[in-house]
Amino acid sequence: MKEHKLLYLKLLLGQKNIDVKKCVEAVEPLEKKARKYYAEPIDAELSRQEFVKMMVLDGCFIIKLLLNFQRMDSLNKNDPIFKQDWILNSLQRDLMLLENQLPFFILCKLYETLELPDQASELIRLALNFFSDLLPVQRITREDISHLLDKNGNPLEDIRHLLDLIHRFWSTSKLDPQNNVERRTGEYEPIRCSTQCHLLDLIHRLWSTSKLEAQNDVNRSPGESELIPCSTQLAEAGIELVKIDQVDIFDIQFDNGSLQIPTFVIEDRTESFLRNLIAYEQYSGGGGYVTDYVTFLGCLIKSEKDVTKLSHHGIIRNLIGENEVISQMLNKMIVCIVGPSRNFHYAEIFSRLNIHCDKPVNRWRATLRRNYCNTPWGIISILAASFLLILTLLQTIFSILSWKSP
Repeated sequence: MKEHKLLYLKLLLGQKNIDVKKCVEAVEPLEKKARKYYAEPIDAELSRQEFVKMMVLDGCFIIKLLLNFQRMDSLNKNDPIFKQDWILNSLQRDLMLLENQLPFFILCKLYETLELPDQASELIRLALNFFSDLLPVQRITREDISHLLDKNGNPLEDIRHLLDLIHRFWSTSKLDPQNNVERRTGEYEPIRCSTQCHLLDLIHRLWSTSKLEAQNDVNRSPGESELIPCSTQLAEAGIELVKIDQVDIFDIQFDNGSLQIPTFVIEDRTESFLRNLIAYEQYSGGGGYVTDYVTFLGCLIKSEKDVTKLSHHGIIRNLIGENEVISQMLNKMIVCIVGPSRNFHYAEIFSRLNIHCDKPVNRWRATLRRNYCNTPWGIISILAASFLLILTLLQTIFSILSWKSP
């Protein structure tokens, strides 16, 4: 990979006719600030010069990768990264790993030094589009980014990292225009699992949509978020599973016996994608949107039958192939999650689902509908039996009345 980084550095600087020394000189003043992003002391490992060179090499590689990904034309046909999909997919996974992060201001400084067009809006759009096929969201438009920049002035002056960038973007999106952007002050924290300052944060915040906040207004305790039955058992209790077309993957609703869930696509990269985000949330101590969402899915899916049912309703789109693989994947993932959190975002839905399932009348109605009303012949049989029962009852009543009459 180092060879690819050096090649991208050479190509990027060659296209702009810029010497690498200019990039080094631009990053050098940020060296101390950048070191504060790392939890472990690296002074003994890398000298000042080596550290700056590493930042320049990694930063230029990421920028060139984002630019090439946007282009995706015949000019990339000789690029080994774009020749085979698995290499690009592997890079997407690597850039999400906790240990492979780069402070956002380094990317901004290099982007500015390279004199690339539309510095703020273009860098934001490039970063989002690179992960677009992994994210259950709309494609980011220039209008959306312009709205973000217009509302916040020049966010590059105080933005801490890509996570903060995405948080600002989502907070000013059409999904929740009234949600205020959280402002943070103080020193930059080190890069660690408990810190939000890297590309992984970008993906996490893009998933962590603001609609969940509406479900987080009720005071909750751990005991109030009891687990729910799996999807097969929910259906047996008369709950209708409905697919909804929503941008917000977390926007799950339960209304009038109908559990409405946006479609979730599961493919080969999904497990790595979710595990990285869960690991980030578990250590960060922040809002666990992805953790809570996976907990919800883990409750719905306990076996292959549950995956089959959800796939039948269009809630799960299985690109892996085997339904059993999905159930095993989720079962392994939720083992690392210690029950619903104190601020579990689906606590209210869980409570209402359990109340619905605990009512015997709902189960009886569902059993009747499933066993006897699922075909025209079943309905006819019930009507005929009911008619005969009424006739028998009337005959009995008339017999009693006749017997009592003198």
